[in-house]
Amino acid sequence: MPKVALYNMEGAQVGDIELNDSIFGAEVNKAVMHQVVVNYLANQRQGTQSTKTRTEVRGGGIKPWRQKGTGRARQGSIRAPQWTGGGVALGPKPRDYRFSVNKKVRRLALKSALSAKAADNGIIVVDGLKMDEIKTAVMAKLLKNLGADSKTLVVTAQNDTNVYKSARNIKGVEVTYADTLNTYAVLKNDKFVVSKDAIARIEEVLA
Repeated sequence: MPKVALYNMEGAQVGDIELNDSIFGAEVNKAVMHQVVVNYLANQRQGTQSTKTRTEVRGGGIKPWRQKGTGRARQGSIRAPQWTGGGVALGPKPRDYRFSVNKKVRRLALKSALSAKAADNGIIVVDGLKMDEIKTAVMAKLLKNLGADSKTLVVTAQNDTNVYKSARNIKGVEVTYADTLNTYAVLKNDKFVVSKDAIARIEEVLA
């Protein structure tokens, strides 16, 4: 079973903790992770981009000049796509980019991401990641002591307002909790700082 160091809130190592081998020591499936990441990013798109076609722009109701005899190319409207101020040909219209991925595939991708992070020594477990008050300086000091002061994902067992507000202004640091953990967030960050309780919750959900 993978074993990682256990730290306290001062950033000092107080022991070791064994991780579930089926979650943090599984075979890494890159194809599944790629599929789930593409799905996540597609689902974030609003799909509200829009352009006007030649039927939607204002004006252009009259033929600009007669068909023959002027020596110029024939034109039917000054709002055709080749004219400045004309409509856009084949431009984007509002659409839904969302698509679904099977639950088993999402779970496999998350296990692969966590296993890859464990193999790269990117998982840092903190014994009791709690804060009595909102203090950005305290959180910044903790992350610095842990060597995780840039591109770091902080994971708590539950939605912890004090931890979230203490870390949200630190550049490159994201905060989430175990039940909303996703493959994209794990992969995009270099370090994975997680509380001991959150590890238990992740193992409970994914085991």
